[in-house]
Amino acid sequence: MTIPDYQSIMLPLLRLTGDTKEHRFRDLVEQLADEFSLTDAQRAEMLPSGTAPLFDNRAGWARTYLKQAGLLQSAKRGVLQITERGSDLLSKPPAKIDVEFLRRYQEFREFQVRRRTKEVDTPDAPNATVEITDQTPEDALAAAYQTLRSNLEAELLDQVRSMSPAFFERLVIDLLVSMGYGGSRQDAASAVGKSGDGGIDGIIKEDRLGLDVIYVQAKRWEGTVGRPEIQKFAGALQGQRANKGVFITKSSFSREAEEYTNIISSKIILLDGLQLAKLMVDHNVGIAQVGLYEIKKIDSDYFEGE
Repeated sequence: MTIPDYQSIMLPLLRLTGDTKEHRFRDLVEQLADEFSLTDAQRAEMLPSGTAPLFDNRAGWARTYLKQAGLLQSAKRGVLQITERGSDLLSKPPAKIDVEFLRRYQEFREFQVRRRTKEVDTPDAPNATVEITDQTPEDALAAAYQTLRSNLEAELLDQVRSMSPAFFERLVIDLLVSMGYGGSRQDAASAVGKSGDGGIDGIIKEDRLGLDVIYVQAKRWEGTVGRPEIQKFAGALQGQRANKGVFITKSSFSREAEEYTNIISSKIILLDGLQLAKLMVDHNVGIAQVGLYEIKKIDSDYFEGE
């Protein structure tokens, strides 16, 4: 089973509080996870921002919406209790509770006015509509970010593929230095592209102190890189009594090439065009920041003494 969206969590959450007793929200989240038969991996899955577990976040939004509709109330911090309205609803429970269902309650419509003044159905705006979505705000933000990032990576790779071999070499230097390899950029520039020894394009420091070295092959390849090229690189490593290498290309590797790196003693990392673009974005190589959005939440420690 996949991790349920926040709307699917609403009715089960309300039912868990149906005994009218006070319940710690953290306990309810664990009960919900059991009810949805989530695996340990699903419980550990985080938001793309890494700030909270995905399921916990969705359960939190289900709680927020039920509270805004007057079906749940906070007896005290971190504790939930069903309201009389919630109990009345459970006496004849609906098939499901979602955003559209909650809009029957005036308090919830007013809550939506505060969140999205353009999308509300009130006596003052009877013809307005509200977008119904299974996504929490964090889900929507993550999806939008992923779309922007995927488009950026695709455009970046197209740009890289159109550049000259000399540019590709400089790009590799900039990326490796940004990732913490090669010592300084000057050190890396003097090493990469200077060896030309049996399939080795360069040698860089593994760390700034130069405690170990990594051999580099940077191929501005047009087609798929096959096993013979990787074998040639592995042989060059053995000739240097080296056991670490990185083979970088703007194209892709064949399955045989990837399988070969798993059966040899040398540690060879293969970076294809897609991975190269991802790393360039991760380490801000060849891209510029155009906007920054700061996400904030309540500091519960601030209110601890209340």
